[in-house]
Amino acid sequence: MNLLSEPKVLTVILNYRTPELAVKAAEGALREMADLDGEIAIVDNDSQDGSFEHLLAAAVENGWTEKGRIHVYSAGHNGGFGSGNNFAIRAGLTSGEKPDYVYLLNPDAVPEPGAIRALVDFFEARPDVGVVGSLILTPDGAPAYGAFRFPSMVREFEDAARTAVLSKVLERGRDPSPIALDTVEVDWVSGSSVMFRQAMLDEVGLFDETFFLYFEETDLCLRCKRAGWEIWSLPDSRVVHIGGVATGMDRWERVPNYWFDSRYYYFRKNYGLPYTIAVTLALLAGEGVWKLRRLVNPKAVRYRDTNRFGRDLLRHHLRSLFTRHAVPTGTAS
Repeated sequence: MNLLSEPKVLTVILNYRTPELAVKAAEGALREMADLDGEIAIVDNDSQDGSFEHLLAAAVENGWTEKGRIHVYSAGHNGGFGSGNNFAIRAGLTSGEKPDYVYLLNPDAVPEPGAIRALVDFFEARPDVGVVGSLILTPDGAPAYGAFRFPSMVREFEDAARTAVLSKVLERGRDPSPIALDTVEVDWVSGSSVMFRQAMLDEVGLFDETFFLYFEETDLCLRCKRAGWEIWSLPDSRVVHIGGVATGMDRWERVPNYWFDSRYYYFRKNYGLPYTIAVTLALLAGEGVWKLRRLVNPKAVRYRDTNRFGRDLLRHHLRSLFTRHAVPTGTAS
């Protein structure tokens, strides 16, 4: 195959204190890019635990530096998920060229055979598509997630309440987020395994670095949609993800402040203050229904089972209302 005729792909793996997993992700990405033109950038997001040195040593040991397909960088500071990925996207290819596509792969994720090629082929066949996400699998191979609807008042309420009766009543407005076992156009896709068209990024900008972690890909996808680009979930691209390892979500006892910061900023930036207040009240109402449900059925469970979520949300929201949250200019370009 003549790689000179191939579209160029920049794969970015952002590491924070999971160097062993990042090396495995790089090995998987390198395997899947064997017939693709481009490079892999491993960025250490200022781990300060020896991760950068570990990644450099692995690159030398595996001969990656000599072959020029994988490059290891230090971001210099930890500005969050968006900032670290922007670092690599701005740098582009080592030739100085911009890639045709940018592929983001979590360090705790490994692409299955054909995963990256499927994304590229989908883009090449559909010029109006700006973002394509993979189907994310659990370590045992079961479909986990891959497609989402934009958060709204109805969805925030029902995601908290989790009652079968209310789900049926609200079904028309809820428009549930599918796992997307079929190829389907969606609102947004997970940053665990996602490919962007560089031309779309040039138009709408990169990640807004005000977000430290969470909601940054939702925000970018919203800007993509508003600019007229399509977003698709492609189950032919399958990636195994050890969920929560890179972010520590699986060990949360309480939701960290930066999650509340990101949520508040997302709604305030994109929908304004009145809607931000309304959507938070809807979520708090859903939390109230959930508490009542737990009184009736103590064994009831849901995906978010952290301590004091409602109280932490209310406290953060009230504090944020009296703090100036200006939308920064120039941070997402």
